[in-house]
Amino acid sequence: MNTQKDNQKFDCVIIGAGAAGLFAAYSAGKRHKRVLVIDHANKIGKKILMSGGGRCNFTNYFIEHDRYLSTNPHFFKSALAQFSQWSLIELICEYGLEHYEKELGQLFCQHKSSDFLDFLKALIQSLDVEVRCLTTVNKIQSDAEFTLDLTTSDKPYQVTSESLIIATGGLSIPTMGATGFGYEVAKQFGHKLLPTRAGLVPFTWNTKEKERLATLSGTALPVRVSIGNQSFAHQLLFTHRGLSGPAILQISNYWNEGQSVAIDLLPDQTLSEYLQTQSSQKALGSILKQLWPNKFVQVWFDTFNLSKQLAQLSNLELSQLDQHVHAWRFKPGGTEGYRTAEVTLGGVSCDEVSSKTLESQFQPKLYFVGEVLDVTGHLGGFNFQWAFSSGFVAGQNC
Repeated sequence: MNTQKDNQKFDCVIIGAGAAGLFAAYSAGKRHKRVLVIDHANKIGKKILMSGGGRCNFTNYFIEHDRYLSTNPHFFKSALAQFSQWSLIELICEYGLEHYEKELGQLFCQHKSSDFLDFLKALIQSLDVEVRCLTTVNKIQSDAEFTLDLTTSDKPYQVTSESLIIATGGLSIPTMGATGFGYEVAKQFGHKLLPTRAGLVPFTWNTKEKERLATLSGTALPVRVSIGNQSFAHQLLFTHRGLSGPAILQISNYWNEGQSVAIDLLPDQTLSEYLQTQSSQKALGSILKQLWPNKFVQVWFDTFNLSKQLAQLSNLELSQLDQHVHAWRFKPGGTEGYRTAEVTLGGVSCDEVSSKTLESQFQPKLYFVGEVLDVTGHLGGFNFQWAFSSGFVAGQNC
């Protein structure tokens, strides 16, 4: 991997040294292109290092089209077909990266996320790829080729390139260096931007429920959450700020401000049927504590007399209890926003980018990849796979 700046002319410049940018560099470098990857951060792959709880959930066995959101629902199909999860897994196995399936097809590094970043570094190690961090893009001009005014270590200079790939990501987790730079480049070249918002993000409490339910912070439950026809069954986590956990992060992609979320707190069985299997002489509280943690039972069922025996409950009380468990309508106060969001929904309109090559329809040899585009995957490795697939395709065509 070259680190010198002796020749400032490149075949391809990639802005963004995350998953999509590094994979685009590999793809282009394999075609014997001279590639420059630049990033304003002090090191490459920062979001890779913090992903998956420190183990990087890099893809999923079940990459399916209904796991992605876009206003152009067919756009992402071509890139995912050109470089699939199986293509990535083959590369990983050739390299010898130890990994495992955690659940639901999610693939993680066996040890730590830095192992995956080392894998990406190894892919470009022997190629004509140069990486420059702490580099600011001051201006981009295009004529027969692209000219970029850059600053590295307070020294301004220019580079030229036949192709330019924008792999700058979205607005999520600004403390990791996320900015809207890629959107500004898209606007410069006439592209339409779709409204952006935080995705895969925890909900915050509304005023009504905060005082009572914030006391459950740290409690996790298996639930089913739904908005309209979309639902997810997984863990919910109560926090002091609101609701989190995989189920909540998943449904947040489908939530709009003002909407309520339907939450079933006992998704795998019907409470009324379960109660029928219990002794009628048992106290309600002792029965419920067989299903949920003690603290949750005390807080969630505080309007019920938990000392009452099951036989003493009226039909109305049983009906109310069932509703209380299976039909919680939670109206979030909002979300935690980009501060903790894993992805950014919206972005560069896919209607103005080639689905086969990821090239701009307005500016030849300009490409958009990864999160900067209006493509967002579910939790579970889908967004990383989109980054690799789109980066690969752009690198094959730049």
